[in-house]
Amino acid sequence: MWHIVRRRGPGFMCGQGGTVVDSPQLSPFSSKDPLCASPSFQMSTLSLPGHASPPPHSPGCQVGSGTRLEEDDEGRRKRYPADKAYFIAKEILTTERTYLKDLEVVTVWFRSAVIKENAMPEGLMTLLFSNIDPVYEFHRGFLKEVDQRLALWEGRSNAHVKGDYQRIGDVMLKNMTALKEFTGYLQKHDEVLTELEKASKRVKKLETVYKEFELQKVCYLPLNTFLLKPIQRLMHYKLVLERLSRHYPPDHPDHRDCSEALKEVAEMAAQLQSSLIRLENFQKLTELQRDLVGVENLTSPGREFIREGCLYKLTKKGLQQRMFFLFSDMLLYSSKGVTATNQFKVHGQLPLHGMIVEESENEWSVPHCFTIYSAQRTVVVAASSKMEMSKWIEDLNMAINMAKSSHEKSDIFFDTGLGDRSNRSSDEVSVEQESEDDMSSSRSSLDKQAHHRANTTLHVCWHRNTSVSMSDHSMAVENQLSGYLLRKFKNSNGWQKLWVVFTNFCLFFYKTHQDDFPLASLPLLGYTVSTPEEADSIHKEYVFKLQFKSHVYFFRAESEYTFERWMEVIRSAAGRMTLLVPRVSAELNRK
Repeated sequence: MWHIVRRRGPGFMCGQGGTVVDSPQLSPFSSKDPLCASPSFQMSTLSLPGHASPPPHSPGCQVGSGTRLEEDDEGRRKRYPADKAYFIAKEILTTERTYLKDLEVVTVWFRSAVIKENAMPEGLMTLLFSNIDPVYEFHRGFLKEVDQRLALWEGRSNAHVKGDYQRIGDVMLKNMTALKEFTGYLQKHDEVLTELEKASKRVKKLETVYKEFELQKVCYLPLNTFLLKPIQRLMHYKLVLERLSRHYPPDHPDHRDCSEALKEVAEMAAQLQSSLIRLENFQKLTELQRDLVGVENLTSPGREFIREGCLYKLTKKGLQQRMFFLFSDMLLYSSKGVTATNQFKVHGQLPLHGMIVEESENEWSVPHCFTIYSAQRTVVVAASSKMEMSKWIEDLNMAINMAKSSHEKSDIFFDTGLGDRSNRSSDEVSVEQESEDDMSSSRSSLDKQAHHRANTTLHVCWHRNTSVSMSDHSMAVENQLSGYLLRKFKNSNGWQKLWVVFTNFCLFFYKTHQDDFPLASLPLLGYTVSTPEEADSIHKEYVFKLQFKSHVYFFRAESEYTFERWMEVIRSAAGRMTLLVPRVSAELNRK
């Protein structure tokens, strides 16, 4: 059952896991989907009851005492050092806090759930936790050391010590060297993810516990996403150490330690890069397998996810909103159903072998329109913008060329139950009558989301009429960030201090870094990020503005460096980056 709680701000829908849904972007085409047609789609704030009490052995369960408001500017300047290296070191601390919380989702919370129900086979229990527990314990110690160093740097420690503690390189070098001992554990995460997925299909009790656990607020991302975090964290260390090494002049006492630490972590990252690519692809395929009804075995060996997103397909009723999924061997399209699970129903499955894609705006007099010719049928679709159309056509042509050179037979993936339902020739446009369950649905269908999160990229792409590629996902992994920000709504007066975590194209909001689950979240796909305009009447430093249609939020950082970092990572999520080449052979070689 859902229950109503207080709205946390304009445009926020706080659901299971603190999901935020804004008014969906209106289609440039007519649609009978009320979610597209209604600009007033701003649901009452929803939340699942329960699931908030941590297991008794959970570390760090203290909850913040409440909202803290804006600090005095002058006091803030006096408290914080001005050195850029300090803020880079602080970024290590803040992101490490989030990373440790993410590990606890598995080591503490998921362990408690499977033990309580005796749901996991003993062999899998040993494999999973013997690999992640030592990593978790290491990072608990590392976080403590970084925190102690920052305390000395800020002058908030009473310890009487000798030496120059306005540096972080020695701490990083010591711990990056020690982390090399865990490379073997990290290399096994490929096996862990695969075996967990197999067991969840084979063991009914584990499947049930797995699904129920993903409904808990603490599991704010798909569960198997957390198993990728240890390898992804290495990439974060590499990036932050590169920034430190660039910042320090060669004669700086911290430069040598930072450079040596960078060499250590770069070596580990190179060893595990191929594993990370496989894991990210496998994780995405398993996530989509749960999201989609009407397709099996998405995780077939050799299949790569390339792009997912919203397009408008020509049917007998006109252009209708559909979600498309491009893989290395096929193209799927689906519509949103009204089932309790909030899944998408697959309507068509087209092998890439022999496929041709052509722009067809002039032929159909529809903006951003293109035609997909396949052996089974011909599909006419339209994108929400010229950029979206370009991305789809580029990726489709690239994937078609890859499939052409592949020796794998694409027809083994083709489900005859989803084949052509008519005898029309392949050069006719497919305008068959599709199931319009999603088109006749009402807002009440969202009240039935009791078995699914709505802030996965699939659902956000649906509401924002946009798409995301695997390259975007890879970029998002490199641009995770955490820290305290002051937040202000467009029409509010005061600033609210929140712990903000940026991951998976989304901002997650907490009262403090000690909280176990987010209060709310804001998916950023489709948002623009900029500095405030004069009309916004924001007379503060280090403020950035997020906007999607009428939804406007202001966030204030503590320093120029922190401000620039938030702008950088949010731009990457909001689609303001240069068009990326999807992850294919060329990108594998580059990495």
